[in-house]
Amino acid sequence: MSIFCLGVNHKNAPVEIRERLAFAESAIPRHLDEICDLEAVEEAVVLSTCNRVEIYGAADQPGEALDRLVEYLISHFEVNDGDVEFYRHEEEAAAHHLFEVASGLDSMVLGETEIFGQIKKAYSIAQKNGATSRSMNKLFQQSFSVGKIVRSSTRIQQGSTSIGSAAVDLAEKIFGQLEGCRVLVIGAGEMGRVTAQSLKSRGAKSIAVSNRSFDKAEALADELEGKAVPFEAWADMLDQVDIVISSTGAPGSIVKKVDVAKGLKRRRGHSLFLIDIAVPRDIENDVNDLDNVYLYNIDQLQRIADAGVAQRQKQIGICRGVIREFLKEKGIEALVSVPVDHPERGLRADSQPS
Repeated sequence: MSIFCLGVNHKNAPVEIRERLAFAESAIPRHLDEICDLEAVEEAVVLSTCNRVEIYGAADQPGEALDRLVEYLISHFEVNDGDVEFYRHEEEAAAHHLFEVASGLDSMVLGETEIFGQIKKAYSIAQKNGATSRSMNKLFQQSFSVGKIVRSSTRIQQGSTSIGSAAVDLAEKIFGQLEGCRVLVIGAGEMGRVTAQSLKSRGAKSIAVSNRSFDKAEALADELEGKAVPFEAWADMLDQVDIVISSTGAPGSIVKKVDVAKGLKRRRGHSLFLIDIAVPRDIENDVNDLDNVYLYNIDQLQRIADAGVAQRQKQIGICRGVIREFLKEKGIEALVSVPVDHPERGLRADSQPS
């Protein structure tokens, strides 16, 4: 049995491609069933975030499994053969790639911490749906160990280490300082929460939170000492805020040009800054065509991340050394060896030897 990885990320595919390939969280169990039913694929974990779409798996013939996965993605998502070039990793290269992802070395913002939780969640979903067995269980358990070792023994997290904090850096550059700024956060998920907390810590005057689930909007608003806004009423806030940060899990645009245009009429010429950190994107791109409106998407946040990347670049070699030593000590065989009878998928991770 061999392990493999197929994927795209912010390095080799623009947001226009990544949003087409993004897996809706609610649909991942169904996709896992279909992927594991493909010829040659024995186990699978789907990792779909704003910066990457990756499928990790185990197979006796990984090359054939990777070919079947490419065919699956092309047939199920809005991409054509030739639209995107997937990266393909096998054996130790696949493990090394996941370990770098878990350590924050492969992220848009070097050293960011959100990805660690996202990997844990992706693995949990796959495990609960019976898509993992010995190889994936061992691989992901070890990725968690590596991620913790790298973060605790290096300075890779120094500076802004998340897309959310990079978005706040952008807002601060635009306004000079955030004291007195009024903010609307659309989406009460983890990304919206982290970004809102960063805004508050840097002096934002007021924060309003809007979310499809009003209970979640209220909970986050209470935490931030702000106010909750019904989702159907967020557009009414556009004349009362300076910054809009949107990060929902919607399958398509929710902030339309026509809505922003209506809000502008009440703004009396004051600029409005919108930061879209969702994939698929929440805000229509042509919103940027409106006067006094400035829209930034997740790929453009890379420029903000670059400002602090020099210091963290020095840590990359140290982090990779930690990963190499871990692989040298554990050996790839520990990840791919399976009993002769090939246990059924879905074996609980806590039943595996550490």
